[in-house]
Amino acid sequence: MRKLVGKPVGKLLAGLILCVVAATAAEAQDPRPAASPTPTQAPAQASLPVSPEQALYLIRSTLLSLNDANRSGNYSVLRDLAAPDFQARNAAADLAIAFIDLRRRNVDLYPVALAAPQLSTPPYLDPGKMLRLTGFFPTRPLQINFDLTFQNVDNHWRIFGLSVATPQAPEPAPAASPTPARKGAATGKN
Repeated sequence: MRKLVGKPVGKLLAGLILCVVAATAAEAQDPRPAASPTPTQAPAQASLPVSPEQALYLIRSTLLSLNDANRSGNYSVLRDLAAPDFQARNAAADLAIAFIDLRRRNVDLYPVALAAPQLSTPPYLDPGKMLRLTGFFPTRPLQINFDLTFQNVDNHWRIFGLSVATPQAPEPAPAASPTPARKGAATGKN
């Protein structure tokens, strides 16, 4: 089994690094003081290393870049945008081998552009100060599971590790049917 930056690469699970620059919009100057967050918002917002919008951007752009590389068979751009340590350890050919299963099965990751991801845990910094984003896109017939690790390089989050699995999506739970009215039940008329 091959390893990329210490992550095992399995049939449905692959490791890779590519650069994703988090887009941060400049806020307009507003002479009015900003509204203070409510007590319930402050702890949650303060503990997140990125905003929900930044997390969504990082997830989507990373998976769409991987999709482009898989479709074209060209992993050079993916590698060239990667963190420096990853670039030193992995050639574009290594990445092509790491994602050969997704490419052979012709897995299309494009639905991530439109679907909303469901995070398994809130964004967090691991002990190595790496940003972790883990979850899935509830797509059909295959669910897209992801585990992304980003490194802060020159104040930009760059992908440091990428694992993707595409298992069969679970069957949806049957909808609860309304209880049928019993014969002879009162209807409210007298």
